[in-house]
Amino acid sequence: MEQHTLPHLLIVEDDEHINTMIFEGLTAAHYRCSQAFSGSEGKLYLEREAVDLVILDLMLPGLTGEQLIREIKGASGTSVPVIVLSAKDQLDHKLDLFQLGADDYVTKPFALAELIARIGVHLKRSAAAPPLVGISRYRGLTIDPAAYMASVDGHPLQLTRREFTILELLVKHPTRVFSKRDLYELAWDEIYMGEDKTVNVHISNIRAKLRTFSEEDYIDTVWGIGFRLHP
Repeated sequence: MEQHTLPHLLIVEDDEHINTMIFEGLTAAHYRCSQAFSGSEGKLYLEREAVDLVILDLMLPGLTGEQLIREIKGASGTSVPVIVLSAKDQLDHKLDLFQLGADDYVTKPFALAELIARIGVHLKRSAAAPPLVGISRYRGLTIDPAAYMASVDGHPLQLTRREFTILELLVKHPTRVFSKRDLYELAWDEIYMGEDKTVNVHISNIRAKLRTFSEEDYIDTVWGIGFRLHP
């Protein structure tokens, strides 16, 4: 396969040994890899080059990993997956990162085979055509999956990938009550393990972003079941 046709990954990790280990392992797995050793270097690289996925350490010189996530996910229309590498494994810490827009989280020390498997899942998900097509509207909400855009009362919403998927599901099926299991497995494409807070945090974020531009309540909590659009 020609080098330019391979998926292009950016590794942002200040530990030279770990960065090189990931680079060599992913190159052997037929990925085209670029390296950055600080958050600032990673940002500069992303401003110059298009990449398909970012592997990101958090404790970085220059910009921190958290700051770089904000830079990546704050870019208009971005859909580049970000896999975070961190020695911290507390649930609250992971939820904070998902709230910032991280797509996945791998705890150090990690097996390279696991990282490669997760990369494959996210690249496949990014390349797949959206399962729900066509523009959908509900009251002041508009969802355009093809353009990956959502708006309320004409105001664009800056949503993370999973927030967009959750809102899209609700708008596409306005009379359906989605359980937390439904939303987790459809938005994350993973088996639900009963971590209710993960779904709750994303719903809370969507509500907050909607309230920035609208005083209407769009998402109802159906106690003991899940969530639905407000009728």
